[in-house]
Amino acid sequence: MSRPKLLVVEDDAALAAQYRWAFPNCRVLLAADRRQAEQIARAEQPTAALLDLGLPPDEEGVSEGFATLATLSRLCPGMPIIIASGQGQREHTLRAIGLGAYDFCEKPVDLDVLRTIVDRALRLRALEEENLRLAALPRPSPIRDIVTADESMLRICHTIERLSQVSVPVLLLGESGTGKEALARALHDMGPRSRKPFVAINCAAIPEPLLESELFGHERGAFTGAVKQVTGRIEAANGGTLFLDEVGDLPPALQAKLLRFLQDQVIERVGGRTSIRVDVRIVSATNQPLEEQTESGRFRADLLYRLNSLTIRIPPLRERGEDSLLLARWFLARYAKEFGRRLRGLDASAVEAVTTYRWPGNVRELGNRVRRAALMTEGHTISASDLELSASPSASDTDLDLRAARLRAERATIERALARSNGSLAAAARLLGVSRPTIYGLLETHRLSPSQTTPPDTAARDTAPSDGDTP
Repeated sequence: MSRPKLLVVEDDAALAAQYRWAFPNCRVLLAADRRQAEQIARAEQPTAALLDLGLPPDEEGVSEGFATLATLSRLCPGMPIIIASGQGQREHTLRAIGLGAYDFCEKPVDLDVLRTIVDRALRLRALEEENLRLAALPRPSPIRDIVTADESMLRICHTIERLSQVSVPVLLLGESGTGKEALARALHDMGPRSRKPFVAINCAAIPEPLLESELFGHERGAFTGAVKQVTGRIEAANGGTLFLDEVGDLPPALQAKLLRFLQDQVIERVGGRTSIRVDVRIVSATNQPLEEQTESGRFRADLLYRLNSLTIRIPPLRERGEDSLLLARWFLARYAKEFGRRLRGLDASAVEAVTTYRWPGNVRELGNRVRRAALMTEGHTISASDLELSASPSASDTDLDLRAARLRAERATIERALARSNGSLAAAARLLGVSRPTIYGLLETHRLSPSQTTPPDTAARDTAPSDGDTP
């Protein structure tokens, strides 16, 4: 395997040379200022970075160092950046950690300590990339475009696998966005008709005057504007599969004509008198209660009986257990790769929001929200606000949600530790029994800073945050 790339941004030539030989397992890339660091980051995409805050032309200040931190975070999302700072710069170090730096090491540098920090950062980066790779792998489903671990959905997938081998009509029932077209394509792709056309038509998206021509085609001169013969969707799907989406919106006149085709496998183009025999498998889908429509006369009962030789009911996403979180991580890995973003995953607020939201738009809504978040987020992780979701469920749900309760208890404990230690992160880490890097991660997860904590006497009374404080 190739050595990881460590970008060192340091204007002290002697110290930079010391860094070069201190990391024999890394390919060390040296930069003396922000311009060189930006050039190397664009060309090399380093695995990790070691950054001095005092860079020219502001060697005595930190403005250039923070500008470099922002530049590297933007160019290499997810890259751990370790800050090398002098003594007396504690407030600058905390600010850097708050802006996304991974850890820090005080100058003069102890190389053994620095090697440990860099090694931990490299291993963390390797684990994050492995997690993204594993999240992108196919799930235990026989259908390529269906990602699920839910037992009911897995049973549906295995049913689709069996039905793909026979040409009986199948009716798919489910809310919008549950994956009806993906299942219809699987019926086609996994069966003996896979080399023939798969033709889909949305019966609700085409105006009624044009729908008959779209389905059955028309002859030249059949109506005003029919300047040539046109093949309809049914005829175009000859030998393959015709997918009728939103079949419940078919007008009554077309229901009768479709019924005749299903009975005889013969069509006539609009304005034509020649019978055309067509061999097509029909798969239909709807989110409407067709049984109720047959009782009210809006949908033909005899057509329903032809369409629903086998009916498959697809559960909404809110009834599929942990699938919402599984799918969110799968979509994130997919879009992070598509957009060239190095994202670590979902933070605690996003996990809570994804698992408690009702997802009225189902998988389609989830995919759209994650895609937008992966494209627009400026951080290393996706938060609930990036998904445009609230991290806090209703009060009744919060009381019963174990994950939310754990997060509230953790946040309350951290706040009390910070209050007792008067904002000292080292003292708070000792009280909590965690390492210093761990407490930085906890502060980022709960979006806390030492300045946000209350005085000790107030903190002692506040044993738990309000619902509005839940991350």
